[in-house]
Amino acid sequence: MAAVILAAVTSCSPASGTQPTENPGPRTAGSEGAVNGDTLIADVIGNPLLEDYGLFLFPITFKPPRPGDTLADVAGLLTWYSFVNTATTVDVISDLLQRRANGETVFYNIYTEAEKAADPSLEDTGLFIFPAQGVPEGTRPRVAVCSAGGGFAYVGSIHDSMPHALWLSRHGYTAFTLQYRPSLRNGCADLARAVSFIHSRADELGVDPACYSLWGGSAGARLAASLGSHGPSRFGGDDVPGPGTVVMQYTGFSEISGTEPPTYACVGTADGIAPWRAMQARTDAIAAAGTPSEFHAYDGLPHGFGLGIGTAAEGWIEDAAAFWQARIDAAGP
Repeated sequence: MAAVILAAVTSCSPASGTQPTENPGPRTAGSEGAVNGDTLIADVIGNPLLEDYGLFLFPITFKPPRPGDTLADVAGLLTWYSFVNTATTVDVISDLLQRRANGETVFYNIYTEAEKAADPSLEDTGLFIFPAQGVPEGTRPRVAVCSAGGGFAYVGSIHDSMPHALWLSRHGYTAFTLQYRPSLRNGCADLARAVSFIHSRADELGVDPACYSLWGGSAGARLAASLGSHGPSRFGGDDVPGPGTVVMQYTGFSEISGTEPPTYACVGTADGIAPWRAMQARTDAIAAAGTPSEFHAYDGLPHGFGLGIGTAAEGWIEDAAAFWQARIDAAGP
């Protein structure tokens, strides 16, 4: 089967957004940040523009890069992933470096220094920001928070969340990627904190968090779905609304609370980690409750295909963004 699709009617909490304008295309890295497939991973991690958060781009504690490994070798570091695209990796890193060279903030701490001193594990957390591009002056873009998977052993952001966030930013949304502590309990707490951070700093960040979306792949999809079902406050976050939409890829998460938000789900039929029928069953249950849902299963694809460039899944992110935008539009201004 090429793709299975389930859809229902739209719904979302009130929001006041605007449609994104034309795609301005990728930023071009200048001489200070130019990278390519032959760039050493160690040079990216140690680039002073990325301060002390460059190490979050790669799974250095789970599968450290070898001396001499380049960006073309990233796929070998990302256990459980497939179709890792070097051009996409280069694009993400070029974007981060160029924005840093321009003096922009690309990373935010979500915990205070006092909190991190009391719990050193919080040092390995934070949010990368990919601001909306090509939107009219004064527009407050809608917000997506993307959480990568990695089997709760590491966070595979360079393939499983940052490419998604960069794509969303180029289509008029401000997207964040979460660096979280790799366990379900701690990851949910970190995502709840991140959502609370964005809501409390919305004016400073220049965003409209109404009807925000949570995106996730594999383990990251479990975080997104858990907060979608129970809300941030359940996991120690502030008393802020749950997401207007959850977008989840290739996860075996099957819990249903009866309070799920509109959900878009996709997976490959050859996924040996996240059975596609389990994802379809959960999506069916959400649809049966009258909540908008959409499910896609792509023939022959394995686990962890990311954007799916060059595969049967390529273009899924456009469908997912349209699904989310429909929720925003249905809510009205």
